[in-house]
Amino acid sequence: MTKVCIAGAGAIGGFIGTRLAAAGRAEVSALARGATLNALRTHGWRLDINGQRIAAPARASDRAAELGAQDLVVIAVKGPALAEVAASIAPLLGPETLVLPAMNGVPWWFCQRQPGIGETPLASVDPGGLIARAIPFEQLIGCVVHASTSSPEPGRVQHRMGHGLIVGEPTGGRSPRAQGVADLLAHAGFELTHSADVRYDIWYKLWGNLTMNPVAALTGATVDQVLADPLLRSFCSAAMREAAAIGARIGCPIAQTPEDRHAVTAKLGAFKPSMLQDVEAGRALELDAIVGAVVEIGARLGVPTPHTSALLGLARLFGRVRGLYPPAEH
Repeated sequence: MTKVCIAGAGAIGGFIGTRLAAAGRAEVSALARGATLNALRTHGWRLDINGQRIAAPARASDRAAELGAQDLVVIAVKGPALAEVAASIAPLLGPETLVLPAMNGVPWWFCQRQPGIGETPLASVDPGGLIARAIPFEQLIGCVVHASTSSPEPGRVQHRMGHGLIVGEPTGGRSPRAQGVADLLAHAGFELTHSADVRYDIWYKLWGNLTMNPVAALTGATVDQVLADPLLRSFCSAAMREAAAIGARIGCPIAQTPEDRHAVTAKLGAFKPSMLQDVEAGRALELDAIVGAVVEIGARLGVPTPHTSALLGLARLFGRVRGLYPPAEH
């Protein structure tokens, strides 16, 4: 039986872990701590979806050595927690272990082995390259999550919409090992795409989330309210054009226009993006992987990002004032 460990059993990690555990093809454990660890030990995996409860026993620990080497490690923590997790998961990683980061924004490995961007790790997501040193690039499988979930209490997940997962090799193409991960997740009920260009899929999702997430966090508005304001809509479109210009330079061209994307987003109605949910819950903001990385890659390539940079500055200060983003270094 495939051994899978979920590192970070929050809203997305719990969603994936519960479905895998309930499907019965994998032996699923969790690397967790605090209230989430206690809840998993007491209640097991719990997922509320379509008015029904999916549950399964959970093996959980705050010590990776207690769980041992795995076949697959799913990393599903928020960006600000990644460095600490990366430093702790060595006992989970055998020579054949695959690592699937199911996270928002630009992953730490995005620029590795990509000519023209620079091999130096992105300071916005991996300052000093600590994460890249802890998790071998050769063992990674790229992932994009198209699902909305929340965790109303530790260890319990509420599904809102979407079951989509995209997986693929970071260097492109399809492989038997990525197909194996796709098959395992598809068996658990996810809508799987085995992508030949997962870097494009990552950038495309980022392009769609780049503005709505921080603008909603700053204003407290749902996406329909943001789109209804002509000035904000125009500002978001300008930042998206900057990200599209970067995408064209890094092999991730965006065919849609910002207005195309706004039309799709408008169908969500009065939707609260994840960053607004984090503000309301007093959680750290995932600004760096979603906004900061775009500004940093733009600077590396010489692509101007005035609107995205302004958005980063505003959201960063907003977060610092509220204790949701690290203070400025002097």
